Amino acid sequence: MILPSRTQELFLSGRCTVYKLFGLCMVLVLVSLLWLQLSCSGEMYKDTPLPPQQPPCPADSPASAADNPSWGPHKLALIIPFRERFEELLVFVPSMHAFLNKKKIRHKIFIINQVDHYRFNRASLINVGYLESGNDTDYLAMHDVDLLPQNDALDYGFPEDGPFHVASPELHPLYHYKTYVGGILLLTKKHYHMCNGMSNRFWGWGREDDEFYRRLRKAELQLFRPSGITTGYKTFLHIHDPAWRKRDQKRVAAQKQEQFKVDPEGGLTNLHYQVESRQELTISGAPCTVINTKLECDQNETPWCLLA
Repeated sequence: MILPSRTQELFLSGRCTVYKLFGLCMVLVLVSLLWLQLSCSGEMYKDTPLPPQQPPCPADSPASAADNPSWGPHKLALIIPFRERFEELLVFVPSMHAFLNKKKIRHKIFIINQVDHYRFNRASLINVGYLESGNDTDYLAMHDVDLLPQNDALDYGFPEDGPFHVASPELHPLYHYKTYVGGILLLTKKHYHMCNGMSNRFWGWGREDDEFYRRLRKAELQLFRPSGITTGYKTFLHIHDPAWRKRDQKRVAAQKQEQFKVDPEGGLTNLHYQVESRQELTISGAPCTVINTKLECDQNETPWCLLA
């Protein structure tokens, strides 16, 4: 190490006192420490690899509290028969996800999206949802996309004793007849299988739930409904706008003859469909599975599936 010239002069001149010698030693110590620190730092950063950067968590894949096992052993498959009502879907999915989480109901939301060119078939889409919902769910809700529960006292729990009609006639904003079982109906998968699902003969809007009521009776299943709900027809928010979304309620003569009959054989056993794709989506943080489905129609059996 080379000393500064002034330090050399003092040292060589013989005029170096004890204090000057002490000062010189301190300077040497400080310079040595500084040099050592710089050397070590350089070696450290040269030889130590930087920790790998963690990819950011996807904003649309939050951990779902709905899979919390402390909420109980049962898991609900929320099945939504669907076609082209996206503005309602954007409201429904986050609202239902929050509602069921608040009630600590483990659940998966399935949007069964009909993508063929036949008339809408709600019953067949629910059959598809039952078959495609997976073994990790043990009960299902047949749920309209335009009906949102507004009362936290409504029960969406496991309907062990029998089918539970959440949207009962005294609570539904539109349909009030005694045999009505549409809108929102909960069943265990075992009970749904006992009914052979729903009839596939109902193309267009309506009547499939009336036929399903007869299936419940034939299977000797007791139907349960809510009690102690005081909110009446304001229990649900109906978000369907009939002026904007008109329903296909046309009936041809042959179809009218069929609509009040019980389909003795049809259901899960004669359902024909293709799954075009499955998509995992989140809507405002709420996860759901979209199953794009093409139904098949035997035009010899139900020629009204093609009615425009």
